[in-house]
Amino acid sequence: MRLRLLSALCLGAALAAPAGHAQQAPPAAPALAVPPGQPIEARHLAPHRAAYRLSLSRARDPGSISRADGAMLYELVDACEGWASRQRFTLTLTDRDGTEIETASDYATYESKDGRRLRFTLTQTTQGAVTQRIVGEAEIGPDGAGTVRYTEPEEKRERLPPGTLLPNLHTIRALNAARSGQRLLVAPLFDGTSADGAQDTTTVLSAWDAPREVAAFPMLSPLGSVRMRIAFFDREAQSQGGGATTPSYEVSLRYWENGVADDLLMDFREFVVEGRMATLEPVPGGC
Repeated sequence: MRLRLLSALCLGAALAAPAGHAQQAPPAAPALAVPPGQPIEARHLAPHRAAYRLSLSRARDPGSISRADGAMLYELVDACEGWASRQRFTLTLTDRDGTEIETASDYATYESKDGRRLRFTLTQTTQGAVTQRIVGEAEIGPDGAGTVRYTEPEEKRERLPPGTLLPNLHTIRALNAARSGQRLLVAPLFDGTSADGAQDTTTVLSAWDAPREVAAFPMLSPLGSVRMRIAFFDREAQSQGGGATTPSYEVSLRYWENGVADDLLMDFREFVVEGRMATLEPVPGGC
């Protein structure tokens, strides 16, 4: 799961459904923990649909943003040879004068389960007008180097550095690193949300947490989890300035071993947005 400010579909209806809506969803199949010593693989990710409520956690400049409200809907579908994902996001920011600005996005990907191919589409809007659209596909070679071919906003190619990870593979690598006791994962990451190729990332991992009862979402109870903080760095800025020390964006979250994420904090430098998972349900698919 990639959690970025993919700033065009309003999700208010998804989270404002009647109280009985969650009970009408198909019951969650019991999750199976991956046995110790066995690595987490693509097949262990859970096809699911999760809705999140977004709110302002804090603003670093109290005079700028006074309120933030929004929602995000994330869906991961097992498409046989790959994973199809869709993330729809809307966020309304209010400044101290009461002016509201709404940003929204619709972001969809298809990533092969071997982590070698990615197709992506991102449409981003502000106040209802399209401000950015990114479309293309990436292919990674055996050494992790590869190429991304964009068709929008313009036709061009960008090289991806050796070791580049695609989104789901990055999640799997981070989960396995945490389970093995590592506290750091450093790698270039390409997720299709930038028209400039890969970004460098540093992921700081907590100690692996044993399964616990999760009353609100029982399908997570048999699973271990890890809290992580992922910092994204602009590769071009680093090459020009001799190495960037301040990330352009950071996200903190808890990942369960089936790839479900909750307890989100998205740090956009000027302000921080909190995300709380409101609903979680399995999604049919697979072969």
